[in-house]
Amino acid sequence: MRNRLIPGSSGRVRPMSRFGDPVLHARCADVAEFGAPLARLVEDMFATMYAADGVGLAANQVGAGLRVFVYDCPDDEEVRHVGHLVNPRLVEADGVVVRGAEGCLSLPGVEAGTPRFDHAVVEGVSVTGEPVRVAGTGFFARCLQHECDHLEGLVYTDRLSARRRRRALRKAGQGS
Repeated sequence: MRNRLIPGSSGRVRPMSRFGDPVLHARCADVAEFGAPLARLVEDMFATMYAADGVGLAANQVGAGLRVFVYDCPDDEEVRHVGHLVNPRLVEADGVVVRGAEGCLSLPGVEAGTPRFDHAVVEGVSVTGEPVRVAGTGFFARCLQHECDHLEGLVYTDRLSARRRRRALRKAGQGS
């Protein structure tokens, strides 16, 4: 029996959108309707993220062009952060810029040193419409920025220099 208190425990694993899929390269739409279909999407996203051994997942990565993401990500002090955001907005990204290894479930097997701020704050709402504010540092800040980028139609390779981007895409079999 699945434990409904664990995110994703009642969800189903959805097919992953891969790099080049148009849904990954378009800005996602705001969520306007809250209810069972949104709750199901979030539950399925957790199940999909866990099945893929990820730390974050945006809705467009499972083919839904909506402004939603889930996360289960540690920060640099190994504090675990688990949650979701609907209609998130990156309201702060500051501090030191750190170039760290970054990958993406939609571009499996490829990592590249990607510059990100070491502090981020995201505001949005929950699946029930309650306000949510999430702050992160280190690796968790990287995750928050990465997922917010997805909702804007960006993939982490868009943050790389042209040379690094070509190398990463070539390694993924996406470029020449």
